[in-house]
Amino acid sequence: MALFNFFSKEKKESLDKGLEKTKKSFFNKLARSVVGKSTVDAEVLDELEEVLITSDVGVETTLKIIDRIEERVARDKVLGVDELDTILKEEITNLLEENNASVDQQELVPSNSAGPHVIMVVGVNGVGKTTTIGKLAHQFKSAGKKVILGASDTFRAAAVDQLIIWSERVGVPIVQQGMGADPASVAFDTLESAKAQNADVVIIDTAGRLHNKVNLMNELSKIKRVMDKVIPGAPHEVLLVLDGSTGQNAFEQAKQFAAATDITALAITKLDGTAKGGVVIGISDQMKIPVKYIGVGEQMEDLQIFDRVEFVDSLFSK
Repeated sequence: MALFNFFSKEKKESLDKGLEKTKKSFFNKLARSVVGKSTVDAEVLDELEEVLITSDVGVETTLKIIDRIEERVARDKVLGVDELDTILKEEITNLLEENNASVDQQELVPSNSAGPHVIMVVGVNGVGKTTTIGKLAHQFKSAGKKVILGASDTFRAAAVDQLIIWSERVGVPIVQQGMGADPASVAFDTLESAKAQNADVVIIDTAGRLHNKVNLMNELSKIKRVMDKVIPGAPHEVLLVLDGSTGQNAFEQAKQFAAATDITALAITKLDGTAKGGVVIGISDQMKIPVKYIGVGEQMEDLQIFDRVEFVDSLFSK
């Protein structure tokens, strides 16, 4: 089977359903902004700016989009409000493309001659980090990959327990030493075990304490150093999980984690439960870090590879 069922009909339906609240909120606001207007003028653009900002696209990204639309209005002289949806869709798609917002399916698990592909997952408590790890493990396993989990979030007993539950549910092995263990030691043991078992993918959970960035940076740096000794170049990915329902707060978390460690990809969860799906556009634009996965539902398959064209198509489908 194709990894993550990349372009399936089911995925499209799941994405449409997951973005329902965002679409409804966005288009209701957009419709109100053009009531009584026939052309895109300065007043419409001001209203559009407010629509984008209140949809959690973010101020800086919103201003970029508005500037681009203003250029088109100046160039084309008269644009009807009935064309606004199309223009907005095109400019958002172009912006995401320029920012390399999504990843190629082929890059999901690059071959690594030195051993398994190692993913270190970071993020604060409550964003859906453990659930994301479980769903990733399930989908990799379903695609024929041999997966091992490592419970290096040893700061909370619940974090270890939750990951054990997911490992049992998915049917993949886990390496854990319980609460209070040295996170780097757990990572070391996990990678040694993965090498011995010829695993394809290793997913390492980590603690996400943001109250002290120095401690967080030191801990993540130590884990990375230890992993690199076992498998050169590991971790090959550092995946930051963010809760999309928190809107701009997710962006602030992204900035803080980016200051603590090198983030290579983002997973934005819980988009099905919020009208703040516009945050995907803003975060990918401002952080210049590709969004790799989005969570649009409770089912295992509802963790999807983020594809900018599909995302924008779904966002603007009525």
